[in-house]
Amino acid sequence: MTVFGQVLTVAGALVLLLAAVGLLRFGDVYMRASAVATATGGGITLVLVGSFLVSPGVADGLMVLLAVGLQLVTSAVGGVLLARSAVQTGHRFRPDTASTALAGPARNGDDPC
Repeated sequence: MTVFGQVLTVAGALVLLLAAVGLLRFGDVYMRASAVATATGGGITLVLVGSFLVSPGVADGLMVLLAVGLQLVTSAVGGVLLARSAVQTGHRFRPDTASTALAGPARNGDDPC
């Protein structure tokens, strides 16, 4: 179990490293928020489960379950709130991003795409 736990911990760290690279490489706040929210949900979960497998215990297991649950909920909500606040403050999308769905509900005869 120790080796598998170490592999999971390293895999989680690599996921978080890729999120950091995404912060530098992606073009606008919406892509960056998506990368960070997605990667933290998966990356931190892998790190926590891996560390639990390296040093298992009942109390540690309960803390890992609580931390993973809270992380999955808060990272998703945080990513959505970041993107929503960027839209409401008028932050522009990249020019090649289709943002017509944010214009409001479609009227009769409007092309939804």
